[in-house]
Amino acid sequence: MGCALSGSGGGARGPGFRLKSEPVPLTESQKDLIRESWKVVHQDIARLGIIMFIRLFETHPECKDVFFIFREIDDLQELKMSKELQAHGLRVMSFIEKSVARLAQEDKLEQIALELGKCHCRYNAPPKYYEYVGVQFISAVKPILKDSWSPQVEQAWESLFAYLAAVMKRGYHEEEHKDGVNKASYARKRPPQSPAEEAPPNCI
Repeated sequence: MGCALSGSGGGARGPGFRLKSEPVPLTESQKDLIRESWKVVHQDIARLGIIMFIRLFETHPECKDVFFIFREIDDLQELKMSKELQAHGLRVMSFIEKSVARLAQEDKLEQIALELGKCHCRYNAPPKYYEYVGVQFISAVKPILKDSWSPQVEQAWESLFAYLAAVMKRGYHEEEHKDGVNKASYARKRPPQSPAEEAPPNCI
């Protein structure tokens, strides 16, 4: 991972930031800002997880299609009460917590983000959605941090999410490639099928 999290520089600015190239390194000062702000955010992670996903579904309704259990729920108030959404929100917040805890352990941070990207490939959650979560997280934590929020804090979190999204995308594509190779290898090794095997009598 090398310079992805250590060095000088900042991240893309603004609440609608999009990752266009390699993420810009985080400074030690930015890591400290993330750690300090997380201490406040951590006190309300259950509610924050719900707020984050409700806003995600409001701004990008197509994201619901990734979640089978939420796909048919149009009422956002009903979604807010969903135990499944609460559980998923907590899982995402737990990942963010682990990421913050590993800011000084770059190899471990890279590994958990890479594995999460691979997991998203297996669940068919496209990479284009990854950056949306960071945007909504930042939007949700601003009112929680109140006067502690600053452009510097925002830039630090943007840089972290840009990095996580980039590594997750790499993990997604690595898993996608591996899956494609495995399927191709299986097809080559599998003996030719008879017409009866290819289309069983009851096949529809």
